[in-house]
Amino acid sequence: MTSIRWVSGTACDFLMSLFVLHHAADFGLRPAWAAGVRQRLSASSREILEKVFAFSTVPLSWIITLPLPADGQTLLWAIKELQPEQRLPVLTLSPKVRAEAHPLLENVARRGTWDTADREQLLACFKQSRIPSPSGLDHLLNLWTDLTGYGQRYLEALQEYYLVYFLDEEARIRPTIEKELAAAQTLAGKLLPDQLIERLSHGVRFEDMSAISSVTFLPSWWVTPLVFLERSGQEVAIAFGVRPQVPGGADGSEAPENLVAAFKSLGDPTRLRILYYLSSAPLSPSELARRLRLRPPTVTHHLNALRLAGLVQVTVGEGFERRYKVRPDALQEIYKSLQDYLNIHG
Repeated sequence: MTSIRWVSGTACDFLMSLFVLHHAADFGLRPAWAAGVRQRLSASSREILEKVFAFSTVPLSWIITLPLPADGQTLLWAIKELQPEQRLPVLTLSPKVRAEAHPLLENVARRGTWDTADREQLLACFKQSRIPSPSGLDHLLNLWTDLTGYGQRYLEALQEYYLVYFLDEEARIRPTIEKELAAAQTLAGKLLPDQLIERLSHGVRFEDMSAISSVTFLPSWWVTPLVFLERSGQEVAIAFGVRPQVPGGADGSEAPENLVAAFKSLGDPTRLRILYYLSSAPLSPSELARRLRLRPPTVTHHLNALRLAGLVQVTVGEGFERRYKVRPDALQEIYKSLQDYLNIHG
């Protein structure tokens, strides 16, 4: 039986907010707004954070080890306790990538330089993780040439970000995180682990739950409307979204948030074709790419848009391979939401 664990606090959202601010479009946010938030930081802090989040993940497996209250100050304290040369390896790479890339990156750190062969070998280490852009790989390798110096600069940038932005943000989102965490824990008493994962993640399933011994849930304001997963052996950590959906105004002044997201997503012929194929059978991004005669990164971009709208379900298999299919219940919910909204004026 899969055990369930809960981690409260705002430490997850500290780093998740930075991840989202550097990948705003992937989370349905306006890039110009995100750039405005980043602009509040000094040039040196912006520079190091932009380099780090060009390749960095959010270290869920490390965050869940933090002591209570697991908030922003706790996170900064824990990072300060790390040796400067440990900070980037621990905080920016997923466990799988870190293990596979360790000999290569250790060699780069020892030499203080890297070449194209290093870059090609490093790329292969991301085969089961989010693949950075070419510039992201360059930034990773450049930072590893001086782990001590860049580790100190990263901590200083995080300290500035906390004071300039996240301290106030933390106070704003904490009540919602605590409320939604309590609601999720109540839900856990009514559902099996696989059902709970699918409900909280809005459509994520694991192909073989028997291979997962424990799941740790972290409520996150900033990851909404998506989900963030990290797996280490038989243990999985999941950051699930808790930001409330904005309902439509009773006078029609605001359209329901889910309708706006759905129609934005559906207003593209390629995405409609993707839904057509996914209605017949679950498919991986590479299989969809062959059918659509598109590059896999392009297909992934469209799948992310459909995930933002909650229109597709993703099943995570062995090696974290992802297969997508249509969520018929979500389509029915959108239809009902449209009916309810229009009936207001009927």
